[in-house]
Amino acid sequence: MAHGQLILERERAGRLVHLGVRFFLSAALTAGQTAGGSAPFALGWAAAAGPGLEGGAALAGAFAGAALFLPFAKALPFLAVAVLILAASTALGGTWIPSRPRPMALTAAGLYVTVEGIYILQSLSPLDRLADCLAAAGLLGASAWLFFPLLRGGEGREIVDGLLFLAGALVTAVEELEILGFSPARALLCFLAVLAAYDRGPAGGAAFGLGLGLTAELCGSRLPLTAALGLAGLAAGSCQGRRRTWAALAFLASAGAAALAEGSPLPLLPEAAAGTGLFLALPGRFVAGKRVRPAIPPAQKEAAAESPAPWRQRLDRAAAALRDLYDSIGRSAPPAADENPAIVFDRSAEKVCRGCSLCELCWQKDYTGTFNAMNDATPYLLERGRALAKDFPEYFTGRCIHLPDLLAAINAELSAFLLRRQYRRQLEETRRSARGQYAQLSELLTATAAGLEAAAPAMAAGSPCRVGAALRPKEGETVCGDTVASFRTDQGLWCLLLADGMGSGEPARKESALVCRLLQQFLEAGVAPEAALKTLNSAMGLRGAESGAFTTVDLCVYDPRAREASFYKCGAAPSYLKRGGVVRRVTGASLPVGLQGPPPDVTKAPLAPGGFAVMVSDGVADPAEDEWLLNLLAGWIGDDPQDLAGLILAESVRREKLRDDCGVQVLYCPETEAREV
Repeated sequence: MAHGQLILERERAGRLVHLGVRFFLSAALTAGQTAGGSAPFALGWAAAAGPGLEGGAALAGAFAGAALFLPFAKALPFLAVAVLILAASTALGGTWIPSRPRPMALTAAGLYVTVEGIYILQSLSPLDRLADCLAAAGLLGASAWLFFPLLRGGEGREIVDGLLFLAGALVTAVEELEILGFSPARALLCFLAVLAAYDRGPAGGAAFGLGLGLTAELCGSRLPLTAALGLAGLAAGSCQGRRRTWAALAFLASAGAAALAEGSPLPLLPEAAAGTGLFLALPGRFVAGKRVRPAIPPAQKEAAAESPAPWRQRLDRAAAALRDLYDSIGRSAPPAADENPAIVFDRSAEKVCRGCSLCELCWQKDYTGTFNAMNDATPYLLERGRALAKDFPEYFTGRCIHLPDLLAAINAELSAFLLRRQYRRQLEETRRSARGQYAQLSELLTATAAGLEAAAPAMAAGSPCRVGAALRPKEGETVCGDTVASFRTDQGLWCLLLADGMGSGEPARKESALVCRLLQQFLEAGVAPEAALKTLNSAMGLRGAESGAFTTVDLCVYDPRAREASFYKCGAAPSYLKRGGVVRRVTGASLPVGLQGPPPDVTKAPLAPGGFAVMVSDGVADPAEDEWLLNLLAGWIGDDPQDLAGLILAESVRREKLRDDCGVQVLYCPETEAREV
């Protein structure tokens, strides 16, 4: 009996520790805030905690953290989102949504945007707060995704990723704390970056460094850490399998070079040195890198040493893709000229003077005097940021019978005017920063590729496929706004692209062609489709921030060896898989490229020999009324993809009357060996 009671007491103690960890880490993560004062890491922790007592402990920690670290105006929406996340986890407890990281991360991010959106719409400067809202929503979703394995159980690699992100989130909370100009938090960030790079290699190190630096910058870091940690992670990761000293030296040199290029080598250099020192002092059993790296077969070593050309070609292509991204942001529409301050008086007069009995006297008979009064007051308004009665001449203030109302209206419009000006300047600064980082990464990859010897790359083996395509412009237009592209990568993957630019005609064609070209360059350089689309989405979002332009993207990647087709959809119309008389419809709900939405929808499906993959734009068939297309595909018995594309387009013209641009692309996997087209 005593033994059973002892076990029960131990279980209770373990349970309390379990809940206490969730409580205290939730409170501590509240200190990690973005530049706008949001606390996404704590909300991501609450989303990953799930329903029940675990979720309640995380929510209680969020309340404690809000009381300690958040001002009242920021605490209210933060706590509202935390309560809604727990309520959603509890309400959906009987479904599959709370048990999977992606749906729960999207749910939490959606709840945050919904609640924060209400406050943004009620504010005087909605555009000024929108960027912070979107950044915080992205960090919230990433936090929920990475914290999920820690709190719900996961595999070894997932737990390590979650622990590294948790450490980074906690460190960013005190990143601005400095001792004689030295930031211990930034030193710890450098330590985490070099540790992850040495464990994961060049690609993983660069990705982790970029993510860590971007997170720190979004949380208000005054140093440009994204490029520095990204380049340093790439350099340190290239030393995987060698002595840790080489990785530390490569990290330190690259971080210093990146900081120097950004114009701020200090104090990042001593902090990077401290971080690499911690990395070297870490006991060997805690470092994966060289000790646990699997042995490479001798034949594979010889092949890699004798043929560096594939790596050089990939680096060259990645550098070209980044350079084109840099150029595309530079070729976007030039920023609009600053607004004329006269708009402040025009809008104020529209609100106050239109119904005034002296309107005709002021704005018609004595228009010149009124105009001069406003014009003379403008310098004082812009310097002070607020209008006072003394800024206007006596003949104007003595005549105006609604002077207090007019001053209030002028101050409201002046505040909006100044915020719009500030937003435009910040947007232009963000564009310049992004262009600089893309250019810097491009130059680094080009220099790395130049050091490799040339040789002929080997194309991965795979079954031949055939592709057919057809385009038709909207009625009344001379060019089609849709763009199609198809190619085969060095890895043997078949890629089909279909992009639909916003609107129609030449402007839409230019946007869709640009997106197709950039995405093709990334894919041919060996970049994973999801990573390529995310990078492209961010760059296109900056490029079209003022115009609001966007482009839908439909990407099909077919692996002949696995006989599997993967569809990546960003706002695209449904696609179709056909084999014999059986047709499957593939849909997606993600936003188009350029709108900074969630990651693309990904659908993987088998595509055996004798099958077709059919991609169409929304001008070909209405997604809600595509029965005719399903019937056409099910009844067609040919084997020429070009004939099928032409038949679909002809039937669409007959039914839809060319109300929009039309694009069709078909991939056919022959059942027997055939000539590659």
